[in-house]
Amino acid sequence: MTECIEEILKTGSVLRERNPLIHCITSPIAINDCANAVLAVGARPICAEHPAEVRGITAISASLGVTLANITDARAESMMLSGDEARKKGLRSVIDVVGVNCSPFRMELAKRFVRECRPAVIKGNLSEIRALAGASFGNCGIDTADEDQVSKDHPGSLERTAEILKALARESGSVILASGITDVLTDGNMTIAVSNGVSAMARVTGTGCILNCLTAAFLSAAETPLDAAAYAVLLMGIAGETALPERKKGLGSFHIALIDALSTLEEEQLREKMRIQFL
Repeated sequence: MTECIEEILKTGSVLRERNPLIHCITSPIAINDCANAVLAVGARPICAEHPAEVRGITAISASLGVTLANITDARAESMMLSGDEARKKGLRSVIDVVGVNCSPFRMELAKRFVRECRPAVIKGNLSEIRALAGASFGNCGIDTADEDQVSKDHPGSLERTAEILKALARESGSVILASGITDVLTDGNMTIAVSNGVSAMARVTGTGCILNCLTAAFLSAAETPLDAAAYAVLLMGIAGETALPERKKGLGSFHIALIDALSTLEEEQLREKMRIQFL
């Protein structure tokens, strides 16, 4: 799998060379962090969300990221308009299906976006993705339920989860990115499990939205959507591990250190620290 790893790892340098404009329709709770994270990895964010302008903004962008987090009527309309424009222009997009496991409105909106806009990547936590796939899922709000986690404490969980995600990928035509203790990604054929990251990341608001916007950015540079998603979870997880010493000072310091790490991590550090498995 050396060739696969090399394709994934070159994504960061390609993005920095291109310095593309990335359209991010994201939660106002996390918008500042998302914009700074996209800047940190070498792209340029634009976070327009008014329905009257989003088609034009998407048309001049290199890729699109949208999320159901903190959804409003206006943002829901803008997501669909931008997603349609991205599809027409042949641009890759990613949707973060936040809360589909606890909101019928979000579930229907997510399904509509997938059906009509054909995103390159569908991203969510393991519980959200299981719900979208029509599988059983634990429900604890917008966090991953313990029983849905893929980890060594759940024997066979990786293999079982991979089958659910592969079926959804084939049905939707999208790469599936399911985040958790172990992040699981698949295009319906190859499945990748990434075990980088730290629990403190779940205690900082917006890390899921940051991952979504990073995925959007890397979609503009990677050879394939699977490479983009894999690079995003590797970078985000290792950035969390790098920032962890600041946790001793408190979550605020960890929060800032996370953005610092995204802007300073080198490829050799990723090679040294990555915990990646191909199925």
